[in-house]
Amino acid sequence: MAAPALARVLTAAPRALGSPVGGRARCSGVPPGSPLPPAAPPWDAPERARLRAREHKEKRQRQRRERAALGGAGPQVQTAPPKGWTPKTVVEYQHPLDPDGKKATGVALPPAYSPRYVEAAWYSWWERQGLFTPPASPSPALSGAWSWLTPAPSCVRSQPMFPLSATPGIGGGPSPQLGAAPPKCHRFPAPGPRAHRRPPGRSCALAVVERWLWQQRGLRRQDLTRSEFLEEVWAWKQRHGDEILRQLRALGASLDWSRCAFTMDPGFSRAVVEAFVRLHKAGLIHRDRRLVTWSCALRSALADVEVEPRALTGPTALRIPGCPQPVTFGVLVTFAYPVEGGDGLELPVATTRPETMLGDVAVAVHPDDPRYRYLHGRHLRHPFTGQLLPVVTDPTVEPARGTGAVKVTPGHSSPDLALARAHGLPLVSVIGDDGTMCPPGGGWLQGIHRFVAREKVVAALAERGLYRGTQDHAMTLPMCSRSGDVIEYLLKSQWFLRCREMAERAREAVTSGRLQLVPKFHEKNWKMWMDNIGDWCLSRQLWWGHRVPAYRVGVPLAGSPPEHPDGLWVVGRSEAEARASAARTLRCPPEELQLQQDPDVLDTWFSSALFPFAALGWPEETPDLQRFYPTNLLETGSDLLFFWVARMVMLGQQLTGCLPFSQVLLHSLVRDTHGRKMSKSLGNVIDPCDIIAGASLQELQERLHHRLLDPHELTVATEGQRRQFPHGIPECGTDALRMALCSHNVHGDDIRLDVGTALSYRHFCNKIWNAVKFVLAALGPNFVPQPPEEMVPQHPMDQWVLSRLVQAVAECGRRMEALEVHGAIAAVHHFWLRSFCDVYLETAKPTLRDPATAAETRRTLLSCAELGLRLLAPFAPFLSEELWQRLPRAPPAPPTLCLAPFPDAARLAHWCCPRVEAQVAAMQEVVRTARALRDVFCLGAARPPVAVRCVAEAQDSLAALGPALQALAQVGPLQLLPQGAEPELGPGWVGAPAGPDTHVYLCLRGLVEPAATQAQLRARSRGLQRRLETLGGTQGATESPPHPGTQQQVAILRSKLARLAQALEALDPPSPPKDPGVRRGDPGSQ
Repeated sequence: MAAPALARVLTAAPRALGSPVGGRARCSGVPPGSPLPPAAPPWDAPERARLRAREHKEKRQRQRRERAALGGAGPQVQTAPPKGWTPKTVVEYQHPLDPDGKKATGVALPPAYSPRYVEAAWYSWWERQGLFTPPASPSPALSGAWSWLTPAPSCVRSQPMFPLSATPGIGGGPSPQLGAAPPKCHRFPAPGPRAHRRPPGRSCALAVVERWLWQQRGLRRQDLTRSEFLEEVWAWKQRHGDEILRQLRALGASLDWSRCAFTMDPGFSRAVVEAFVRLHKAGLIHRDRRLVTWSCALRSALADVEVEPRALTGPTALRIPGCPQPVTFGVLVTFAYPVEGGDGLELPVATTRPETMLGDVAVAVHPDDPRYRYLHGRHLRHPFTGQLLPVVTDPTVEPARGTGAVKVTPGHSSPDLALARAHGLPLVSVIGDDGTMCPPGGGWLQGIHRFVAREKVVAALAERGLYRGTQDHAMTLPMCSRSGDVIEYLLKSQWFLRCREMAERAREAVTSGRLQLVPKFHEKNWKMWMDNIGDWCLSRQLWWGHRVPAYRVGVPLAGSPPEHPDGLWVVGRSEAEARASAARTLRCPPEELQLQQDPDVLDTWFSSALFPFAALGWPEETPDLQRFYPTNLLETGSDLLFFWVARMVMLGQQLTGCLPFSQVLLHSLVRDTHGRKMSKSLGNVIDPCDIIAGASLQELQERLHHRLLDPHELTVATEGQRRQFPHGIPECGTDALRMALCSHNVHGDDIRLDVGTALSYRHFCNKIWNAVKFVLAALGPNFVPQPPEEMVPQHPMDQWVLSRLVQAVAECGRRMEALEVHGAIAAVHHFWLRSFCDVYLETAKPTLRDPATAAETRRTLLSCAELGLRLLAPFAPFLSEELWQRLPRAPPAPPTLCLAPFPDAARLAHWCCPRVEAQVAAMQEVVRTARALRDVFCLGAARPPVAVRCVAEAQDSLAALGPALQALAQVGPLQLLPQGAEPELGPGWVGAPAGPDTHVYLCLRGLVEPAATQAQLRARSRGLQRRLETLGGTQGATESPPHPGTQQQVAILRSKLARLAQALEALDPPSPPKDPGVRRGDPGSQ
């Protein structure tokens, strides 16, 4: 009976081929026949385990509440160093450079990967070689160069005109990492298309300069003259203007630095003025007195898209800039207006803004509301100003809302302004530009902050017996996205841009497919925004920026012309042009006119919207404009879809007659590990240079003191930084950071960046480093290379790895065309790690020792390394260049990897071999099963004999792949058994299925002691069972489903328990077996 002699069958093995085999071979400490040691006592009853889990949960909740009180939201950050983080030896490049600045590539490589060594000197050499600048060529073939437009990637907000703030963080998005990839795929040696990636423009973060002035010198912008403030801004620009550019270079961004633009450059400024003049002549820009969204903290108007609505479900205390104490919002205050001559009659009104009642000009009720029909035509007495307020009827009033009576405040509410104009009511404003109360609010509130005045107004109403109560009220609070202030609506005369017609054309561009938004789900928001667009307020009451090219005309001794009570305004490219225009309008000599330019500046997004063509020389027809406009692709953050992208499309079509680009890649924003937006005040902003070079916690916290934070923000940021980076940030290098950012799906939700992810990619870089060093050692100094594409493999493992390489090239190209960079890097990562390093290199070691196969193996190694580095170059340019320069290359070879052709799947199609891939996949299943058996029994370095029972068709392929199977599974002699036959293996064999028709058996004779091994397996099983009970995944009739957050852990534990149980069953004493036989001629039997 051969079958009973076989050990019991084990379940499938872990799926990862590269999983660890286990520890050292263990020797049994229990003599044969000795009784097993007593079982360990049970650890916890299920009830006790549940109570302990509940106690831990309550502790975590208590800790979260304590952290929230300190301002550090989010779950507890681990205090242990990141997994796999041990201090590394830093090796720096110290060899002399070549005369052209190139690194010496003939010296020996360091023993381990060191980012500082690898990344030294390459970028400056690339710049010297002019690799980022398309060649100037009159050839029509190069006139359609592939052009790529990107904003500043490393700002806290990814903007086209990035602010010259202090050291920026990485929260804006993965632009420099994404940016190098598509251009690299399109950069081929001449002749052919040339990729051109334009660097972002620069503007100056005015709010940062103002904050610096206040903290360092105690001055506000209003304390200086306009010229003095502009001098401070220019000085700030000189100090910090190049910091982001240096950061981009450190990130390896492939940018054409010769075309770097600054928004205040003379050429760009001329383009802004020209655009304003043309739009004004077209009737699209006009001046009007309207309610504008106003930031009292900035003392400037804002665009509607700069307003962030904040939903409040009830009373909420918020800190407001300029207000001495927190202000409670989300409450509805009710007070009464006494009816004039009404003998005690009153009309109650409810409002969330009681301070604005000083600007009330009427109270409106619905004409059909029976409650107030008797008040039609009556007047109310204002309790503070004494003015009479009419009761007006209007069908827009909602009787069921509040008291059914609405106070009309046209100076601070858009609906009230429309109602006041419909009824001919006066327009009154009681809040000034700085957010304090102003006339006609009354002298008792003059100069008081509007939210402090709120409390005083409510108290004064109570004193007069007119206060009727307060109730909780859900509301949406408009907030300034730049200052955090509550938006006010103030009446101002401003310049507006009519957007309706331009928006219709922009909407049609998307619906027709001429403009593609990636990912596609943004199209719905695009259409909705374009359908509901209003006029764009262009005026900003700031001193830094492009001044509005409009002039107010005055006539001596006459003032403003009578037909222009607000003054005659003219627009011109210069004052002389504006004066001539005014003279023609007024029919008077130009020299008699007095012109005063508008002190306001234009919205910075107006100049940003001109960036695609203004940075190329527009309005002149420059060669750059003809060659690089329109752009092929714009890449920016999804939060800038309406701030920037929509306006570029509208103004681009209006001013140039064509779309500025045909594709828009909208990437997600980068957040911290816990999903919080990166903010300097939270201390979770990560400077990319800190990930590249590493930084201790002390260094990180010292830099906080150089940032523009108030004392409260500094305290919160220090604590948040200590929790998030308790051991600092390890040195990961540029390539690891680039790959970490590219590995996230930028088409989906926001990216949660973990430093541990970058650290894992540093380990991946070290894996490639060691793999290429192995290749170089295998090739030797006398190896004569041939073009990789000419390789014709004969050995099955050579055929397999080259076929996997073709699949990686095809997948990478397909993903790049779809702008799915995460999929492209996943394909490259999988080839290098899973196909080349984990499999092929292990199988190549024995074949290199065989003279019959060594030559082909060396050629295959070189082909994989050379083409694999070309695939890797867009994501890890420094590592790829460093290693590629040392590989032998067949002439003619380009001087740099940057000019090497990107691998083309069509040219490598002859390597594709699905039959061999299927055979190796079946062999890998056998390897996984064998390694799982080794892992269960902890065989360590032992190489037991292995037997495989399979169908006859699989035996031929396994015979050819026998040496590879033995190397990967770390087993000894291989025996192949026919399917259906009863094998005669004998005692000490354990087995497991490796597929529907394949079984794998290992011989454990002399390697394990059954009794001792059973004791060890039972101990491991009890430990896993205790962990399973803690997670709530105990099995039984009354088993409840585990928590969703632990389902995966529970499944893994149950799988391990099942394998251990079957291993214990396999070690039961079998019936007396027959002697094992060895079939002659089988591979591995020697």
